[in-house]
Amino acid sequence: MSDLPPDPIRQGRISALVERLHALYPRMIDLSTVRLMRLLGELGDPHLKLPPVIHVAGTNGKGSVCAFLRAIGEAQGLKVHVFISPHLVRFNERIRIAGELVSDAALEATLEEVERVNAGQPITVFEVLMASAFLLFSRTEAGLCVLEVGLGGRFDATNVIARPASCAIASISMDHKEMLGPTIEKIAWEKAGIMKPGVPVATGRQRAEVMEVFRAEAALVGAVLSARDVEWRIAPHGDGLRFEDAAGVVDLPKPSLPGVFQHDNAGIAVAAMRAAGLGITDSALAAGVGSAQWPARMQRLTGRLAAGLPAGWELWLDGGHNPGGGEALAEHIAGWGDAPVHVIVGMKKSKDSAEFLRPLLPRASTLWAVCEPHQHSALPVADIIASSGGVARPGPTVEAAFAQLPPAPFARVLICGSLYLAGEVLQLDSDSPPA
Repeated sequence: MSDLPPDPIRQGRISALVERLHALYPRMIDLSTVRLMRLLGELGDPHLKLPPVIHVAGTNGKGSVCAFLRAIGEAQGLKVHVFISPHLVRFNERIRIAGELVSDAALEATLEEVERVNAGQPITVFEVLMASAFLLFSRTEAGLCVLEVGLGGRFDATNVIARPASCAIASISMDHKEMLGPTIEKIAWEKAGIMKPGVPVATGRQRAEVMEVFRAEAALVGAVLSARDVEWRIAPHGDGLRFEDAAGVVDLPKPSLPGVFQHDNAGIAVAAMRAAGLGITDSALAAGVGSAQWPARMQRLTGRLAAGLPAGWELWLDGGHNPGGGEALAEHIAGWGDAPVHVIVGMKKSKDSAEFLRPLLPRASTLWAVCEPHQHSALPVADIIASSGGVARPGPTVEAAFAQLPPAPFARVLICGSLYLAGEVLQLDSDSPPA
């Protein structure tokens, strides 16, 4: 069964309910598990009634790791629950129940149930969504539950699972400094907070100072750390990849998600899945790596928006928005040397736009600053231009930037800088809804 299309009336009621919840606790983010644990207790502790959980943290790549995990699980024949954040177009994207996006009717009913049980006590909207996800998951049988950390890890609302089957930590870089701390070591400490006694933790390539934090935290809590190039390895092999750990060698196809950086994410997912002890076959690992889908992660767009470009041009979308994301994108487009690459950037106000743009500047044939009319918390175009050292030109919207691109027989256009921008772009390119 395919995911159901949105119901405009119910979507309106869901949005109104979310706005009502904001009044209970106006702060968008307040890292703590206390309020959620109280609410979960009043709901009958649904978080204790889940199938095996794989808990995923990281700065860049955690969503891709979740996509690989889901695809691997489904290739094995498992029904998979998934919680991710943020959503791109509508709240339903955050909750997938046994393989299907939660319906508008089920989401509305569950949010109302949680609101009723909460009885007006202080709670954040994210915590209500998390409680709703746990409630929905607990009421439907599945063989695996994949939980993506919302922010940080140690005090994130997802970190109420006492003993996941395994954990995964994707690439760490500077982001959310106002919430997580001013240094890479402090951010790594927050992410490492998902480690649990006796639970395996797979992590990919990290900076030396990050790995030092991870090793110390794993030793402190008694977690079993499994690091790339130590406990496991992944490298190109033939037309695909070869993964190796203590359990043996697995040959994998080229990952379905484009970009060399996805090799790391695929390896983390395979390592975490093998460590979880779910009996996943090598064929399921390979099928999942080769079939995972994840919108706005180097996604090729082919819908209405893409049709606004000259015939034969390519339009790509990526939600990268922090310094590590900028470096990964720059590395990827370095391989696009056969044609001009026009980069269109829109960013969130709180992000380090200068550091995000720095690695992209030498790779872009042209750079355009945009701010879509309904883009949440968007950084003004003038600020993006200033962060680029005056290199960027004003769009000021995506389609207006299209109209100013220099002619060429073939070129690529990459839109990036914000998941909120990505959501707006996916709606503009309406033939490419979130998968």
